[in-house]
Amino acid sequence: MVELLLAGDKEKIREPGIVVTICDPCCGTGGMLTIAKDRINGTPDAQGINPQADVFLFGQEVNPETFAVCKSDLFMKSESGRDAENIAFGSTLSNDRHAGRSFDYLIANPPYGKDWKRDEDAVRDEFSRGTAGRFSAGLPRISDGQMLFLQHMASRMNAVEDGGGRLAIIMNGSPLFTGDAGSGESEIRRWIIENDWLEAIVALPEQLFYNTGIATYVWIVSNRKAPERKGKVQLINATKLWTPMRRSLGDKRREIAPEHRRQIVALHEKFEEAEGSKIFDTSYFGYRKIQVERPLRLNFQASSERIARLEDQKAFAGLAISKKKDPAAKAAEEAAGLAVQKQIKEMLATMPGTLFLGRDEFVAALNTAAKSAGIKLGAPMKKAILAALSERDEEAAICFNPDGAPELDPDLRDHEIVPLDESVYDFFEREVKPYLPDAWINESVRDQKDGEVGKIGYEINFNRYFYVYQPPRPLEEIKADIKTLEKEILQLLSEVTS
Repeated sequence: MVELLLAGDKEKIREPGIVVTICDPCCGTGGMLTIAKDRINGTPDAQGINPQADVFLFGQEVNPETFAVCKSDLFMKSESGRDAENIAFGSTLSNDRHAGRSFDYLIANPPYGKDWKRDEDAVRDEFSRGTAGRFSAGLPRISDGQMLFLQHMASRMNAVEDGGGRLAIIMNGSPLFTGDAGSGESEIRRWIIENDWLEAIVALPEQLFYNTGIATYVWIVSNRKAPERKGKVQLINATKLWTPMRRSLGDKRREIAPEHRRQIVALHEKFEEAEGSKIFDTSYFGYRKIQVERPLRLNFQASSERIARLEDQKAFAGLAISKKKDPAAKAAEEAAGLAVQKQIKEMLATMPGTLFLGRDEFVAALNTAAKSAGIKLGAPMKKAILAALSERDEEAAICFNPDGAPELDPDLRDHEIVPLDESVYDFFEREVKPYLPDAWINESVRDQKDGEVGKIGYEINFNRYFYVYQPPRPLEEIKADIKTLEKEILQLLSEVTS
C-alpha cells in the first residue's frame, strides 16, 4: 500500500527541504505509518527515497491497547517524540482529533463490516451540515462504516492549490458495489468518481489477513492525478500474485512476495492495458436507473367466488364493526351493518355473471344494479367492490385515472439500467418498447442532484471486467472420467462385499 501510495511521487519527495505529512485515521499499532516513514527516509540501499525529507506522522486510534502500543513505539523511534505526540486517542468518525488539518498522504486499513452505531449521532449531525462536514456525499448502511473512513480521508487531502494529496485505503468488496442508485454507498462512489479522484483499485489475493480470508481491494485516491490519468480509472487484478506461507497464521495462509509487489507497482506506474490491468473512463462505472411503468388492466366479474372476497375489504368489513361503548347501541349498529352487507351482496348477485374486460363498463353495470336495489354506494365502498371483483388480465382494457392518464400497475413495475453516456429515451425505444409496447418511463423519478430522469448510480463489478470464459471440457473426456469413476466404485463395492 505504501509503495502504491508513493508511486509517481519520488521526484517530488526528493526535493531539498521537502516536508511530508502522513496520516492514518485508524492507525492501530502504527505499522502503516512507520513503514511509510521508513520508505521515505530510508537509505537508497533500503529503497529509501529521501533520507533528508522531514516526515511528520499523524494518527488516531479508538482501541486503548493498540493506541498505547503505537504511541510508545513512536516515542522509542523518535528522539524528540514528535510523532508520538501526533497520535490521538478516540473515534475518528465522531471525534476527529486532527480536525482542521490536511495531509500530503493518508493511509488506512479500517475495520471491515463493523457497524458505526456508537458514532451514529455525531456522524448524522455532521452529515446534516452538508459540505461543511466530512460526510456530505452520503451515509452507508449502519452495519458497515468502511466508506465513512474513505470520505473522511478524502476530505483530509491537501487542497489542490496546496499541492494536493493522495490516499490509500484497503477495504473488502462491499464498497465496490453495495447499495442501489441513490443509496449512501452509491452516492459516495459517485462523489469520488465524479470529482475524478479515483486513480486505481487493486484486487489483492484472498487469505492475506490473520482474522479473515476474504477478498480485499486497495483504493488509490488523489486530487492531483497525472495528466494522462485524468478522467480515467485503472483496475489491477493482483489476485494471483501470491505465495503460500510456510506456516499459516489463523486465516492468513498467503503473502505477497517482493517480486509480486514490484509487478503490481509496475502495472500501476506504466498505466497501460495489459494482462491484469484495465483502464476505463470514469463514466463507464455510472448508470441511470429508470423506472418503467405499465398500465393497469383488470377484468371484473360478479361471481360468487369474487363476491366472497368482499369480506377481506376493510371498508366492507367495517360496516359490521361498531365503536360505540354502550352495549345496546353497539349491538344495534352492528346488526344494521350486517344488514347492509347482506343487501350489497344480494345486489351484486343480481348483476350479470359475464366477464367485463373494461372497468368503465363494469362500473356502469354496478351503478345500474345499485340504483335498482336502492343502495347508495360511497366512494370507499365502490373502491372495495372493484378491488374484490377484479383480477389482472393482459387482454383487458387499460384502466384510466380521472385525468385521462393510464393508471399504472405497481405489480408490473420494472427498472432498467442505462449506461451513463446513453440517452434513457434511446435505450428505452431500443430495449423496452419493442417488447412492451404499452410501457412508459416514469419521468417523476429523477436524480436528486442533476434533476434528470432516472437516478444515477455507480458500481465497480471487478469480477466482470476480468472474467475470462472457460469452455467446458469435451463430452468424450467427461464420459471417460465417469467410466473411470464407475470402475473405481465397483472395485470398492466388491472389496466391501467380498
